[in-house]
Amino acid sequence: MEAFVTSTVGVRIPRILYGTAWKKDDTESLVRTAIGHGFRGIDTACQPKHYNEPGVGAAVSSGLHGLARADLYLQTKFTPVSGHDPARIPYDPEAPLADQVRQSFAVSLRNLQTDYLDCLVLHSPFPSVGQTLEAWRTLETLVDARGVRQLGISNCYRLEQLEALYDSARVKPAVLQNRFYARTGYDRDLRAFCRRQGILYQSFWTLSANPQVLAHRTVQELASKHQRTPAQILFRYLTQSEVVPLTGTRSEVHMREDLAIFEFELAHAELAALDALL
Repeated sequence: MEAFVTSTVGVRIPRILYGTAWKKDDTESLVRTAIGHGFRGIDTACQPKHYNEPGVGAAVSSGLHGLARADLYLQTKFTPVSGHDPARIPYDPEAPLADQVRQSFAVSLRNLQTDYLDCLVLHSPFPSVGQTLEAWRTLETLVDARGVRQLGISNCYRLEQLEALYDSARVKPAVLQNRFYARTGYDRDLRAFCRRQGILYQSFWTLSANPQVLAHRTVQELASKHQRTPAQILFRYLTQSEVVPLTGTRSEVHMREDLAIFEFELAHAELAALDALL
């Protein structure tokens, strides 16, 4: 299995992404390091509360490591007002919702020093279906204008919400990015829906929320057998199960290990054993 997957709309996406949440002033140096080690997909958000989007832009600008813009998959998010620090909202919170989306998109382009986004994600559904669809309609216009190649939604944990969006959307969601943990049953129903509809499921909090999985005998035995770390076993299982995990590691050792998951493959019986856990 190669280290990239192509979405239903033809966007080439790395099978593991570097996540930039909570990196603050270290964002630029960490993203530079991640790209230097071989990461080609970067996830961020226009949400100063948790992300330093300008730091990502500084890291990926002008010929980094000899790469062209087309060599990188850049994914960011529009965050509703409720998800922001009131003192640091990057758009006019009093503006109509459609204008908020467009303003946030313009800020992201400036921050990331690019003229298009590979994916723009709605950071969370709104309290009402109507508001969610209103925001989505504006996101669709950005795709129409070729400023965005594909759309996604994050923090959407109710199947009926995703189904309603999918059924109503003219530009269908290509990505669902959710926290991956036991409390939600690892989104089994959502992941099944994504497989049926060709939506790529992206997992975050994949290691931090799952120490019990990493310590499980099945994972430990597979790590020993393949001479890999438990984290590598979990990430490899996910990539072979059509999940695109995010890793936010600050460690260069772990960056190299995360990218090395494509050097080995889990057998069908091994995947089945892990299915029982996740």
